[in-house]
Amino acid sequence: MEDYQIRVVEERDELHKKICRLDMFIHSGVFANLENKVEQDNLIFQLDVMRLYCKILEARISCF
Repeated sequence: MEDYQIRVVEERDELHKKICRLDMFIHSGVFANLENKVEQDNLIFQLDVMRLYCKILEARISCF
């Protein structure tokens, strides 16, 4: 693999870890007890965007 391809794979792997951690937080009691509904909505939106970004990286990787 080329250097940039390795970086894309590493970025996808790191992003996947962050997605897993955020998903676990969103399903935790701490998240459920957040008083700020806007913050909850923003975190859910962030997770959705991170998942989309991961799919884009996976699509790029599949073309290598």
